[in-house]
Amino acid sequence: MSGWCVYILRCADGSLYTGVTVDIVRRLREHNGELPGGARYTASRRPVTLAHVETADGRAAACRREAAIKQLPRAAKLQLIRDTPSHAPV
Repeated sequence: MSGWCVYILRCADGSLYTGVTVDIVRRLREHNGELPGGARYTASRRPVTLAHVETADGRAAACRREAAIKQLPRAAKLQLIRDTPSHAPV
């Protein structure tokens, strides 16, 4: 996947984490501690798995969508994840 995307991770404790990236494979490895980086939030909630990903038309659009998803209640985020067609494992 190339270009900007918005993703939701499911953490080991069941919580959800939303972010943006241009390289989802690298970012997932960072969140799981395989590479340096990642978020402080996910560091104590590993392993994390990719639950949802969607493409965006540029960084600004990705950040706007990330902000919109973060404002959703948990139930709406879970519904978004359920409504997403299966994707190839990362």
